[in-house]
Amino acid sequence: MLLLLLLLLLLLLLLLLLLLLLLLLLLLILMLLLMLLLLLLLQQLLLQQLLLLLLLLLLLMLLLILMLLMLLLLLLQLLLLLLLQLLLLLLLLLLMLLLLLLLLCCCYSCC
Repeated sequence: MLLLLLLLLLLLLLLLLLLLLLLLLLLLILMLLLMLLLLLLLQQLLLQQLLLLLLLLLLLMLLLILMLLMLLLLLLQLLLLLLLQLLLLLLLLLLMLLLLLLLLCCCYSCC
């Protein structure tokens, strides 16, 4: 049962990493589209407006990257907390089994 939960948590971690890769791929596609838009606007805008637009786009992409990283760190923190709780539960279960075995050995030796 606990091994199944550990496997499910590892699967969740792998899915989370896959989601991160997909988000990064989406971000890359977005950056490429923004650069294409920037190149199209290059023909119509003055250089000063273009530089200002480029700066705003870069700041927007940086903000998006930071938000994605913060979300990923939060999800990883929750997953690690779940893994830690599961490991503590497993340790307590093992301790209970050892104490039960000790109790059985004492009962067997007394009788």
